Amino acid sequence: MNFTSLANKRRSIRAYTDTSVSDNDLAAILEAARTTPSAGNCQPWHIFVIRDAARRTEIVSAVSSQEFIATAPVLLVICADIPRVEQRYGERGRNLYSIQDTAAMIQNILLCAADLNLGTCWIGAFDEAKLSEKLNLSPDMRPVAMIPVGHPAGEPGQWRRRELEEFVTYL
Repeated sequence: MNFTSLANKRRSIRAYTDTSVSDNDLAAILEAARTTPSAGNCQPWHIFVIRDAARRTEIVSAVSSQEFIATAPVLLVICADIPRVEQRYGERGRNLYSIQDTAAMIQNILLCAADLNLGTCWIGAFDEAKLSEKLNLSPDMRPVAMIPVGHPAGEPGQWRRRELEEFVTYL
């Protein structure tokens, strides 16, 4: 599949079957994350992989009203490991590069999962403090996203995307 087809295929999935995600597929997704470029090659991220249903439910109930997240067989909690980039780039690394780099890694995860015919949804609506507490994170480990991963239950809907003329300016 070419990149444009893959990018167009990816959708936010909010309903999953109970079929497990294979170890090989999970390994491929994590490898796609590992290969993400980052500022100064600092790689300021950490991924918590949660397969245990009770643990997923506990985390989701504490941080979000989006219960569907816990129905996927895998939940990835993506964090920015701030000291990895802050030591090289200071405040800009802490406040910008850590988020940019982690967001780029998240996109690699989403696209790899789509290529494997798995569904995902980039979840940013959660209470960072509560999630940090549930995972016993240090203050320098900032939760950026939760990504449920699983086999989609049904076909995703279509969405309208803005036309290029609406958001591109040629100078």
